[in-house]
Amino acid sequence: KLKKIGGKSKTQDNNVTFIGLDLAWSPRNPSGCAVIRNERLVDYCGQLGSDDEIYQYVREHLEKDAPAIIGVDAPIRVPNRTGSRRCDRELSAEWRKFEAGALPANRQLLSRGLPPIVEEASDGSKDATAPKLPVRGELLTQMLVQRLHFGEIVPIPQRAQDRIICEIFPHPAHVSLFGLDKTLKYKARGRRDYESRWAEFERYQRYLRSLRKATPALKGTKQLLVNMDVRTLRGKALKEYEDVLDALSCAYIVSYLWHHGPGSARVYGTLSQGHIIVPITKEMEKRLG
Repeated sequence: KLKKIGGKSKTQDNNVTFIGLDLAWSPRNPSGCAVIRNERLVDYCGQLGSDDEIYQYVREHLEKDAPAIIGVDAPIRVPNRTGSRRCDRELSAEWRKFEAGALPANRQLLSRGLPPIVEEASDGSKDATAPKLPVRGELLTQMLVQRLHFGEIVPIPQRAQDRIICEIFPHPAHVSLFGLDKTLKYKARGRRDYESRWAEFERYQRYLRSLRKATPALKGTKQLLVNMDVRTLRGKALKEYEDVLDALSCAYIVSYLWHHGPGSARVYGTLSQGHIIVPITKEMEKRLG
C-alpha cells in the first residue's frame, strides 16, 4: 500500500525527486543512477555496486517527507521461472519494428551469480530443499518499499504525491520521445566498433540535451552531455558513461510520466505479473496505431 507523503501545495512540482536506476543484474557489475529535481539534473553516479550502496544513494537524495518516483531499467517483478514475461512479449510485439523489443526475463536467467534464497519452513527451520531463485530487482524493490515507503503502482498518477517505483525500458522511450525510426545503437553489440558507437553516443548526447526545451524540461546537463568528449572513453569508462546516460533517461522518463499522467503512457503487462511503462507522445500514438 502506498503511503501518501505530501499534500498539494503551490510548490508541489518542485518537491518531487525523480530517480533513474540502470540496475545491473548482479552486484558484481556497477549500476548507474541519476537524480532530477525541479527539472534539473542534480546528481549522477555510474559506480554503485551492492544493493546497500544503491539504497544509501537513493536515501541520501530523497527530500525529507517528500514524494519521489524511481524508474528502474531492470525487471522488478518476475513470476516465471523460464521463458519470458507477458510484458516482455506485449512490448516486443509493438516495438519490434523499431528494433526496441525487450529481452526475455525469467528467474533462471536473472538469478545467475546470485545466492539462492532459502526460506524458513513453518517450524522456523530452513527449507533447503526448495530454494527460491533470486531476482535482484525484486530484492531491491522490497528493500525500498520496506525502508523508504515506496510502492509499486501503474500507471503513474499525474502529479502524484507518493513514493512510487516502476519498471522502465529506455529503448522504446527514446523512439517515442525523440521521434526515432530505430533505436540508438550505442551499446556494445556484435561487430560494432568504437567509431560507430561514439557517433551514436554523440546522437544520444544531443537528444538528451534537447530536452532542456521539452515539457518537462531537463536542465543542468552541460557538464555531462556537452563537456564530456565521449571519444576519449573506451572499455569500462565508456560502459560507466553509458550506464549514467541510461539512468538519466530513466529519471527523465518517470518525470515525463508524472507530469503528463496516464494518458501519455502505455503499460505492458500487469502489476502482479510484471510491468513496463513507456511514455507515448501524440505523434508516437499515431505511429503505433
